[in-house]
Amino acid sequence: MAKIGVGCVPVGSLNTPRKKEYKVTNRLQEGKRPIYAVVFNFLDSRFYHVFATVGGHRVTVYRCLEGGTIAVLQSYVDEDKEESFYTVSWASDVDRTPLLVAGGSNGVIRVIDVANEKINKDESVRLWNVHTGICILIFAGAGGHRNEVLSVDFHPSDIYRIASCGMDNTIKIWSMKEFWTYVEKSFTWTDLPSKFPTKYVQFPIFLAAIHTNYVDCTRWLGDFVLSKSVDNEIVLWEPIMKEQSPGEGSVDILQKYPVPDCDIWFIKFSFDFHCNAVAAGNREGRIYVWELQSCPPVLISKLSHPQSKSPIRQTAMSFDGSTILACCEDGTIWRWDVISSC
Repeated sequence: MAKIGVGCVPVGSLNTPRKKEYKVTNRLQEGKRPIYAVVFNFLDSRFYHVFATVGGHRVTVYRCLEGGTIAVLQSYVDEDKEESFYTVSWASDVDRTPLLVAGGSNGVIRVIDVANEKINKDESVRLWNVHTGICILIFAGAGGHRNEVLSVDFHPSDIYRIASCGMDNTIKIWSMKEFWTYVEKSFTWTDLPSKFPTKYVQFPIFLAAIHTNYVDCTRWLGDFVLSKSVDNEIVLWEPIMKEQSPGEGSVDILQKYPVPDCDIWFIKFSFDFHCNAVAAGNREGRIYVWELQSCPPVLISKLSHPQSKSPIRQTAMSFDGSTILACCEDGTIWRWDVISSC
């Protein structure tokens, strides 16, 4: 178990942050069921203004247009009416075909070919190759999470490393380095996917107990980690690992970004592509936008609207941070656009 220390280390340059003013430019009522996830596509410059949402057994794809307009592009309704999707992520096939990956209550992940408007395959929750449908690695076992996993993020520059968090109150960092030959093998496998020699990764290389309750969101910020629980704040921390003792080490708490009235679980934050700012909603329908490149933290903007009173389950910042989306418990999607800087 990692030991915790406290420090203040700036992330990136210490340029004077500029506060921004946003205004509501659109509000959509997608349905009556909660919308749990919203995410922009940062993988392909052709689709930077395209985003997806999940709510109930529906996955919907939209495009942000000029003047605050939001256009519906595609919608997928799962055949299992009892399904409730809780998360969605963008992926890409080897030929750059955009894919959507959605998962929820029944433990099945749907991979949707957005370009050809069809569902490709169903897979269990594990690391798999979306091109071949092969299950490569399963992160579980003696050192795995002891309750449901709520968030997973790939390291932005280390292809072997991922971070996960969940309802066992922990954040775990895993390495695929010693199993990478199996990742490579999955692209050339010619036999049935079910016959692939799937491997178990039983022990993380680092374990941290930053929070005392469910950890519902974790994201890499360079080699640092951002995570949140129900403590009305996002925590930025640095894992300090012992190379000779995998799983052990210490944690330096670098900064904290307050998000008042964020004391219910399953509220996820987001940031722009360049990690300049982080946006998080709360149970009162407000959004707090914090500068990530400053120490101490600076609040860029606090977004609120008289009609936005429902818990915001997830935000999505556009590539350049000029647009912020929020999906809510009451089935609404809110669009905020920057109007001025000061």
